[in-house]
Amino acid sequence: MNGAHKREFKDQLFEQFARIGKSVANGHRLEILELLAQAPRTVEDLAREAGLSVANASQHLQVLRRCNVVSVKRNGLYAYYGLASEDVLTLCRVLRRLGEKHLAEVQRLVDAYLTSRQRLEPISCEELLRRIREKAVWVLDVRPRQEYEAGHIAGARSIPLAELKARLKEIPRRKQIVAYCRGPYCVFADEAVAVLSSRGYRAVRLREGFPEWKSRHLPVEAGPGVP
Repeated sequence: MNGAHKREFKDQLFEQFARIGKSVANGHRLEILELLAQAPRTVEDLAREAGLSVANASQHLQVLRRCNVVSVKRNGLYAYYGLASEDVLTLCRVLRRLGEKHLAEVQRLVDAYLTSRQRLEPISCEELLRRIREKAVWVLDVRPRQEYEAGHIAGARSIPLAELKARLKEIPRRKQIVAYCRGPYCVFADEAVAVLSSRGYRAVRLREGFPEWKSRHLPVEAGPGVP
């Protein structure tokens, strides 16, 4: 391969890699990928969760599909979108870590909007696994039921945050409760811990979420569980 061919090869190669970067270089598309890391969804579901119009959500999905970042499966009249591979989740996590490390605005936003979190004790995935093995905790998944059924921490029980106050009697008082949700910037677990603590439960939150637990190849289950 001569010099001109080498230059042409590298120009075209890196341009292809850049397509992936361009496809995720949008806040709404990153949020869509975070939602798809929880469970496959229709465009209508994604639009509702991300606060977008259906047309706008569809446009973002098409950008992601053109680079094979998301996949689609049809079930009757409905198309369900999902992450194309675990590598997509890895990419999102790397972007998040880079933002946390290099962008001071990230911490300013956390300090401004998640002020109540400072009072809540978080535990790591590794610490939760240890406590599960010791049978010292009751693990509570407060995500929507659809996400729980798509995959959850093995042994966790599903009580979506919207149902928590009505279902407190199902939660044991003698064990410590560990609540988890979608990830480190999801507040479902924070709100669940606040509710439980105000009712006298010993409750903490998982520092990360189900996708991070799964990516560490820790025990997971799928399908409905018994609350």
